[in-house]
Amino acid sequence: MTATSGTPDATAPTAAPLETSPGAAPIGVLVVDDDFMVARVHRAFVERVEPFRVLGVAGTGEQALAAVGELRPDLVLLDLYLPDVFGLDVIPRLRAAGHDCDVMVISAAREADAVRGAVRHGVVDYLLKPFEFEDLRVRLQRYAVQRGRLLGTVVRSQADVDRVLAGAAAPAGPAPGLPKGMSVETAELVERALRGADGTLSASECAALTGISRVSARRYLEYFHTVGSAEVSLRYGVAGRPERRYRFRDAVTGPELRRAGRP
Repeated sequence: MTATSGTPDATAPTAAPLETSPGAAPIGVLVVDDDFMVARVHRAFVERVEPFRVLGVAGTGEQALAAVGELRPDLVLLDLYLPDVFGLDVIPRLRAAGHDCDVMVISAAREADAVRGAVRHGVVDYLLKPFEFEDLRVRLQRYAVQRGRLLGTVVRSQADVDRVLAGAAAPAGPAPGLPKGMSVETAELVERALRGADGTLSASECAALTGISRVSARRYLEYFHTVGSAEVSLRYGVAGRPERRYRFRDAVTGPELRRAGRP
C-alpha cells in the first residue's frame, strides 16, 4: 500500500469531534500498517480526535520513510510487523534522515524486547492491538497536551524541566486507586469471576456470574484491562460489532485492590 492523501475515506465512521483547546494547531499523522483494513480503521479513529489530521497511510517501512519525507507528519502511528522491515528499525532511519516526528507504536507485539526497544527509541506511547477508539483517544489527547507543553515551555529553572518530564511520564491508565464510583468489593467480585473463568469472559457473562449489571461489569473489566490486569480479545460474529472478551493475567495483579493483610 502506498502513501495516500489526507482526504478521509468516504466510508469512514463519523462522530462529533471531541473537545480540545480552541484554535489548537492541527497535528499531522501518518498511519503505518500493512493491513489496509486495519489502517483504514486507525485512520477513522484518528480523524475523530481534534486537532489530529491524517496526512497519509503507508503499508511498508520503505513507504513510511518516503511518506514522512513527503508529508512531514508530526506523529507516526507505527506498526511493528511490517512486510519489509521490523517497525522499530524504521525509527533510527527517520532520525538519520533528519526527521524529528514523534512515533507512537500500535502493534500486537507483546514481547518484552519489543517494548524495551520502543522505549530506547524514544516512542511517545505503545498501544497493543486489539483496542477500541477510547484506548487511542486517551493516548492521542495526552500526546497533544504534552506536545503543547513542550512547544510552549520556557526553561528558567529546574522546576520547569521537572514539570515537563513529569508530564512525559504520566501513565496511560488511571491514577493509583480505583476510579471514582468504583468499589473495592465489586472489583474483587469481578476479579474472582475473571480468575475462575474457563478461558475468556464477556461483560454479559461476567454480569450473570456476579449479579451486577452488564454496564457495571464492562466498566470493571475495562478498568482491569487499562491497568494491565486483564487481556482483551475480539470475537467476531455474523453481524454487528465484535464482542470483547477478557482474560485475567495471573502474572499481573492490581495491588491497589488488595486490602491490608491480603496476600
